[in-house]
Amino acid sequence: MHVAELTRDLVSIPSHEDETTAGDFVEEWLRERTDSAVFRDEHGNVFARKGPGVDPEEDRQARDGAGGTSLALAGHHDVVPPDESQVTDGGAYRVEQRDGRLYGRGTADMKGAVAAAMLAFESVDATDLDAELVFVSFVAEESGCLGSAAAVDDGFAPDYAVVGEGSTGYSAEGVTDVAVAHKGRRGSTITATGRAAHASEVESGENAIYRASDAVDVVRDLQFPSTTVMGREVRGSVAVTEIDGGSAWNVIPESCAVTVDERTVPGERAPIERVEAIDGVEWTVDQDLPPMACDDEAFADLVLDAATATQDGTPEHVVKPHATDAGNLAGAGTDCVVVGPAQPGEAHTADESVSIDVLERCVAIYRDVASEIAR
Repeated sequence: MHVAELTRDLVSIPSHEDETTAGDFVEEWLRERTDSAVFRDEHGNVFARKGPGVDPEEDRQARDGAGGTSLALAGHHDVVPPDESQVTDGGAYRVEQRDGRLYGRGTADMKGAVAAAMLAFESVDATDLDAELVFVSFVAEESGCLGSAAAVDDGFAPDYAVVGEGSTGYSAEGVTDVAVAHKGRRGSTITATGRAAHASEVESGENAIYRASDAVDVVRDLQFPSTTVMGREVRGSVAVTEIDGGSAWNVIPESCAVTVDERTVPGERAPIERVEAIDGVEWTVDQDLPPMACDDEAFADLVLDAATATQDGTPEHVVKPHATDAGNLAGAGTDCVVVGPAQPGEAHTADESVSIDVLERCVAIYRDVASEIAR
């Protein structure tokens, strides 16, 4: 089966509100086409395993190694809501092929990479494996990497993982690189509380907006977190992105909320908690998507060698600017890299697309990495 055909089939299935049908497709394809133990966990994540000690007929559990080395090819089959132009009258997602590319919601992020991983997983003969090879497609990545977090909580922690998020076009146009690190995201809220009063009697109240403004000044003066992974700088950021306070033009405000977006880096966090030294100010974390750093340079080099062998360009170790499921896996002790067909700017757009040639390249990269790690 060609990767373009499998990508078209998978992309056409709506999965922005409910991933069940897309998960059904992935699960059924794996059961029919691969000599592996296939398992769907209670969260909706789809796993397939092959290798020593794995019985496709009896073993349905998504365990990670049985004492030996394990490598996962990982992705997710949920997508962000489509543009209306990406949906047919019948409700399916529209997929078009032209100029060597597939267009449609999820082609780049990231059903194309899922299809490539499925085909690479299928191509590896279980009888040739000395280690366990795992395919996994997570749910709810677009909602905050919830599926991978649940899998990790359930004990999923392979030794190595190649996560198929986009890594193409970072070092040079069209080159599929190997991301050895990515930033995380910590979203938080600063809440300032005061005492309401009539605006003509300023001294009778405590202005929550003034307190929030003092907190904003603290955030503005924070140094951005920074670290280095395999010689590549990973530099985070901190920014106030929303502010909401006050109830009327003639009322001293009693509350004000400030949203802060922090792009975190491995091992470092900005000390936003300093704002709580201000009277009436509290700080709460709303979302914390972890960053990722690969700690195994030999593994990162192995994947880079596989990427180099599949293309004319010269791929590099690079850093991605945003969080992926690799952050949760890395937090569980998995050495991760990110390798995928999508280029910056291709995902989450009304004209989302992916190169078919690069999809084919990713099939080869995933297959060759599996051959090196799991044999």
